[in-house]
Amino acid sequence: MAKRFLYRILCGMFLGISVIAPGFSGSVVAIAMGIYQDLLRIASNPFKPLKQNVLYCLPLALGGAISAVLFTFAFNYLLKTYEKATYMLFVGLIAGNLPIIFSETKKHGLKKRYLIGVACAFAASIAFGLSTFGDESIRGAQTLSANWYILALSGFAAGVTAIMPGTSVTVVLIMFGVYSQLIYIAELLIKLDFTYLAPFGLFCLCVLIGIVATSKVVKIIFEKYPGFSNSTVFGFVAGSLIIVLAQCLKISDENFNWAMGLAMLAAGFAVSILFVVLRKTMNKAEIQNE
Repeated sequence: MAKRFLYRILCGMFLGISVIAPGFSGSVVAIAMGIYQDLLRIASNPFKPLKQNVLYCLPLALGGAISAVLFTFAFNYLLKTYEKATYMLFVGLIAGNLPIIFSETKKHGLKKRYLIGVACAFAASIAFGLSTFGDESIRGAQTLSANWYILALSGFAAGVTAIMPGTSVTVVLIMFGVYSQLIYIAELLIKLDFTYLAPFGLFCLCVLIGIVATSKVVKIIFEKYPGFSNSTVFGFVAGSLIIVLAQCLKISDENFNWAMGLAMLAAGFAVSILFVVLRKTMNKAEIQNE
C-alpha cells in the first residue's frame, strides 16, 4: 500500500512537470506510468465512486504540487532573465516529442488517409497561432486578468488538450499568449499573494470543465481510431512547433546569444529523448512485475 502511494506521488511529480514544461504531454506521461485509463475514467465520472477517486488522486495531487512549485519558480526566473533562450529550450522539448507521437502512429500502420488528419491539424495549428490569440497583445498579469474571455478559452482548451495523448497543455497556452503570465501568477500565489486569485481560479475552473466535458469523447475516438487520432496529434504538434519557433525568433532579448540558444535547444531535445528512454524502462519493469 505504501509503495503504491509513493509510486503515485512520483507519477504526480511527472504530471506536474508536464503541466509546467512545454513539449511534455501529460497524457503521454500518464500512459507511460500506467495510470492514463484510470484518470480518464475518473475524469469522465468524478463522483462515482467519490471516495475511491479522491484516495486515488490525493497522492497524484501531492506529487504534482511539489514539482509544480519547483518548476514554477525555475521557469519564471528563466523567462524573466533569459526569455529567448528559454523559448529555444521549449522548441527542443516540443521537437523531441515528434518521434514519440510518430512511433505511436506507426504502431497502427501508416495509411494515406492519415495524411488528411496531419494536414488539417497542421494547418489549423498554424492558423490558430497566427491569429490574435497568439500575438503579444497580452503583456502582463494585470492585462490578462482583465481579459476573462481569453482566460476562459485558454483554460477550456488546456483541459481538452490535457487528455489528448501526445499534446502539451503548455504549448496551447503559449499559442494563446498566456503562458508566461500564468507562470507569474502561479508564483505569486505560492508566495501567498492573492492579487490574481480570481482570474487564476476562473482559468482552473475552465480547465476542469474542458477535461470533464470532453473526456468520454476523446476516449472513444482514440480507442476506435488510434492511427488517425495520433496522426492528427502529430500534425498539431508539428504546427505548434513552427509557431513557437516563430514567436521565439521575434523575441528581443539583450541577454541572448546563439551559443546559449543552441545549447538550450539541444538540452530540450535531449530531455525529451531521455524521457523516451525512461518510459521504455518503466514499461519493461511493469511487464516484469506482471
